[in-house]
Amino acid sequence: MTDQIVCIGSVLWDVIGRAGAVMRVGSDVPGRITRLPGGVAMNIAMTLRRFGMSPVLLTSIGRDAAGDELVRAADKLGLETGMAYRSDDLPTDQYMAVEGANGVIAAIADAHSLEAAGDKILAPLMDGRLGDAATPFAGRIALDGNLTELLLADIAKNPLFAAADVRVAPASPGKAERLLPLLGMENATLYVNLEEAGLICRQTFKSAPEAATTLISRGAADVLVTDGGKAAAHASREGLVTATPPQVLVTRVTGAGDTFMAAHIAADARGEAQDAALRTALEAAATYVSGDVPT
Repeated sequence: MTDQIVCIGSVLWDVIGRAGAVMRVGSDVPGRITRLPGGVAMNIAMTLRRFGMSPVLLTSIGRDAAGDELVRAADKLGLETGMAYRSDDLPTDQYMAVEGANGVIAAIADAHSLEAAGDKILAPLMDGRLGDAATPFAGRIALDGNLTELLLADIAKNPLFAAADVRVAPASPGKAERLLPLLGMENATLYVNLEEAGLICRQTFKSAPEAATTLISRGAADVLVTDGGKAAAHASREGLVTATPPQVLVTRVTGAGDTFMAAHIAADARGEAQDAALRTALEAAATYVSGDVPT
């Protein structure tokens, strides 16, 4: 299967330190430090490519050495970077995280260049390369919550997005509330974890099914909620399905939610039923966190 999908959002360098020990604030332990292409849009695109889809990246990448290297890495992975906004004065973004056996200890996302670029990254949807006002893009879009709240609010009501199948991922719990303007977007599907769902709704949930049904009652048209190794849920105005992820040894965390979302989009594109697509996505995420998928 080859199917185009536009991935809008952060494409940057991930610098991840991982240790096999349980860590606390101030821990100093041996481990491994890696530098890999990352960012929500990039992680989703890489997984979509593994599932046979053809991702087009709409993002901001600096015209610096780090940006040139990142473009080469993306091209080698089979991702389309020719429509990305290349800035002469904005540096290439980066993300840094420390992970222990007990999960992410701390992380910093430096996506200031993406935020500063604003709607410049959306030019291909306006100038005819992917669509324009007369013929809006009618394919699939994966949208990353690293965009500013102002830009996300504009996208929610922008007719350039009205014909698309829009799939939305928060960048992190700290940015989950940026998705509030998208709750009423009829053609959007939200992918969140239990904590992010709680932040969006400003309440605490005990389970993914509870969170998913509440989001639907708050105006969402379609939503998937994950809860680590516990049951996940997919709710729409037609009903609710749930599934429990496979139990695996967790060796990494960063990128798991992006893998889940990409695997679900690919399963849906293949025509899998709602319950089957949820199971497919959970299995892909479990395989990823177990370390069985190369990065």
